[in-house]
Amino acid sequence: MDKHPEYQYLNLLQDILDHGSDKKLFFTPEVLQQYKDKGEEPPYIRSVFGRQIRFDLRQGFPILTTKKVFYRGIIEELIWFLSGSTNVKPLVDKDVHIWDEWAWKRYHKYCLQNKPEEDLTQENFIKKIKELSADDEFVKKWGDLIAVYGKMWRRWPASDGREIDQLGWCIQGLKEKPFRKSYVVSAWNPDFIYAMASKGNANEVPPFCHTMFQFQVANDKLNLGMYQRSADVFLGVPFNIASYALLLLMVSHVTGIPVGEFVHTFGDVHIYSNHFEAVREQLSRKPFPFPTVRLNPDIKNIDDFKFEDFELQNYESHPAIKAEIANIGGF
Repeated sequence: MDKHPEYQYLNLLQDILDHGSDKKLFFTPEVLQQYKDKGEEPPYIRSVFGRQIRFDLRQGFPILTTKKVFYRGIIEELIWFLSGSTNVKPLVDKDVHIWDEWAWKRYHKYCLQNKPEEDLTQENFIKKIKELSADDEFVKKWGDLIAVYGKMWRRWPASDGREIDQLGWCIQGLKEKPFRKSYVVSAWNPDFIYAMASKGNANEVPPFCHTMFQFQVANDKLNLGMYQRSADVFLGVPFNIASYALLLLMVSHVTGIPVGEFVHTFGDVHIYSNHFEAVREQLSRKPFPFPTVRLNPDIKNIDDFKFEDFELQNYESHPAIKAEIANIGGF
């Protein structure tokens, strides 16, 4: 590739600005009321459909350099996914607040409909989750997102009552029969998605954005492809690129298959209208060389990784660019 690989991402931003279609978003009444209380109009998105970018991890770790990315949060979230947990408390305890709003949103909606006197602000709700123990009934009930990536990756609910470890199956298969084409992990489970969900399974978390990923071995290199049905390209996609690249490094490490490419395929890929100026600022910057990631060589099992087992080396970036996340979805 003649240009820095990060230009694939920057060119996608420009593509959306120049050629995207503007579309309305779905917000629940509770979230719309929040915008009304602030005197703001809710954002819309500008989107294109069907795009793909790819990164050869032998040429560096694809964490964006045109803005600083929250690397610690990426590692802690990925370890949380790999644990199979659905409760936000392990993240909250480490001051990683990526999923706070989705847990609070369910509690807030319940209080508005049933016990308004017990309602809490998001800040106070998360403070309570952090202060209480993991086995407290409030934490177990309201910190639980019901269904999130880790559950589907590691504890997919089977019709016969089993919990299927899809990722574990893939890793074992790659060790024994790396030539197979069936090493797919799916997060898309209709039984947990809005109107399709069974009683007790529906929640406020949007249907899984990264719907599936696949491992493939070619030329004795391990590749990973991920399909993302919906992609917030400014805030979410930088996390997604680094997270799945890191997952590929980890699986390469525990299987002993040298790392190859991460291929990121998008369905609806979009920019929120309240991010346009931030995007233009990022597009004015030139990338720095990609850094590298060193993994603890003593780790042999995917479940044994801790934050301390990762070392990001030579990461140089432009400053972070702040932008507000939009809490869409629900039913």
